[in-house]
Amino acid sequence: MATLDVRPRLLDALSALRDRVDATRFPLPLPGAARARRSRAELLAQLDDYVVPRLSAPEAPLLAVIGGSTGAGKSTLVNSLVGRRVTEAGVLRPTTRTPVLVCHPEDRHWFSGRRVLPHLTRVWMPVQDGPQGSGHEGYDVPYDGPYGMGGGRVGGGTGLGPRPGPRGGPGRGSGLGGGGGAGGYPARGFHGEYGGYSDGAGHGRYADGYADYDDYPALGGLGATGTRAADYVPDEPYDALVDSLRLETDPALPRGLALLDAPDIDSLVTENRELAARLICAADIWVLVTTATRYADAVPWHLLRTAKEYDVTLITVLDRVPHQVAVEVARKYATLLDEAGLDGVPRFTIPELPESAGGGSGLLPASAVAALREWLARRAEDPVARAAAAARTAEGAVAALRTQVPALASAAAAQHSAAVRVAQRVVDAYARAEERALREIAQGAPLAGDALTHWHCYPRDVPPDALLDALASSLATLLTCVVSAADAEIDLASQRDPAAEATLPAPDAAGVAGRAGVAARHWRRCVEELAEEEASVAERATLPDPDAVAALAVTGLLGGRRARTAGEALADLLGVHGALRLRERGERLLEECVRRVLDTEQDRLLAPLDALDITAEQQADLIAALSVLRKEHPHAAAWPPARHASERRER
Repeated sequence: MATLDVRPRLLDALSALRDRVDATRFPLPLPGAARARRSRAELLAQLDDYVVPRLSAPEAPLLAVIGGSTGAGKSTLVNSLVGRRVTEAGVLRPTTRTPVLVCHPEDRHWFSGRRVLPHLTRVWMPVQDGPQGSGHEGYDVPYDGPYGMGGGRVGGGTGLGPRPGPRGGPGRGSGLGGGGGAGGYPARGFHGEYGGYSDGAGHGRYADGYADYDDYPALGGLGATGTRAADYVPDEPYDALVDSLRLETDPALPRGLALLDAPDIDSLVTENRELAARLICAADIWVLVTTATRYADAVPWHLLRTAKEYDVTLITVLDRVPHQVAVEVARKYATLLDEAGLDGVPRFTIPELPESAGGGSGLLPASAVAALREWLARRAEDPVARAAAAARTAEGAVAALRTQVPALASAAAAQHSAAVRVAQRVVDAYARAEERALREIAQGAPLAGDALTHWHCYPRDVPPDALLDALASSLATLLTCVVSAADAEIDLASQRDPAAEATLPAPDAAGVAGRAGVAARHWRRCVEELAEEEASVAERATLPDPDAVAALAVTGLLGGRRARTAGEALADLLGVHGALRLRERGERLLEECVRRVLDTEQDRLLAPLDALDITAEQQADLIAALSVLRKEHPHAAAWPPARHASERRER
């Protein structure tokens, strides 16, 4: 028999793996990235909601999640197993929007905290149906949620009926007491009745199903006074609230067992489907409910295949089976399960019954669910069976990490590879752009157009400043063209590359021109300072004009062979050594200017990609954490081999 291993080192290894999974990101829209994001979310849910909590508290009650398709009768089944209405069932789809968990009153503490499903706000509700007659003892109902804490007392006193009283009337039977109870969450009524709650100040309030909540005099039963914290008075019906878990207790359930009515796994509402999947991940026992008309649907079978992969404790309920076809439907369903390798899964069949079969209560007759109730009760009450059920699901979930984590690591590696590919493409293009810019400058390309005209007219008709302005503008234009060519090259090479399309920003021609102009003018001013310095130490009887020296130096640096006369004139003004020294220093500054412009534009392109922080460490950390877990897990040698890629695609 499987037993749970709860060694601290195993829990530490699982926690470390969980942190590594949580730190992994798949931001690039690559093939398989969406699947990896879903797998990551499912894995975190499995670890947070089930594996770590179960291994940390192996003695906790078994959680049986009732899941299935829309209209399968999950809520009716839960109500019938408990023996009263604890969750709303009806013809509207979906009926179950807020999950409902029912447990024995003495097991309440296991679920009132954040041990399992920590992302859901706990709300304790009064019973909707209960024992009739006076003397039915009430109990405190706390509310712990994002709006503060509150509470009240359910039932109590001399209740006479099974439901909360009408608007403005006294609580009846298991209805929620008003009076001086602590502020709390409203109790939703049903069949047009009104639930009530105390606002913590001696005033009762009542709710009418899906209508807004109004204030009424406190006429409820004598609730116990509690310490008031913060009240939450919603403007919407309770069942419309999201991210909450409604909790109920009932002594009819055996200790050690909790039932959870989950939203539809095929709901049209995305949030409901995601919540249903997360709730199933938190289960010790998966109870899949389907019907005689939908047992072959794709969604339930996907759930069954997942259960097989995880090796969870699974049972199936074939609900609403007409008597005349019961044998045939059960036989075909059993054949499908056998073909899927699920021949050992317990199967229960519930016949199609009229609404009056349960005495008008909306519940199934006790005989219809007796076998299922007995199976669940035996798992909860028998320590050996209970441990085996929890251990099988927990071990299966841990063993499933053998294939899940490497798949995430592979997806992380693909993300890093794509990021490196995009970055390298940009770096290579700008490296070629730098070579082109320096080559064209050496060939005198900037000394063209307006700059060449100014040079031809210098110094007779054009002053030094005008020539310097024209040359700086021509240099900026050259740099702008080089950047544009590099961007066009990158754009052409990045076609049909989803990573590049998602991260590389759009061209910014105006911004490039502005930044290149600033850099060119800055270089000109630096050369002017060098020219002034060289002019001040020139070994000439008359010191040369610094502006004329700067104009000749810039022309010689940007004009190539076209500006040969500029170099000769500069040597006449400063001497050969001074002219060479000024040219060398100006060339270094020019190269720095070109690199600075191109580096700025390269960094602008790579900034969105860098912000994603896609590193190779994500893959390495996942594999390392899994290796530690394999070392600490006692059954690592029995873990199933990794699925072949083709098998995963087929599945």
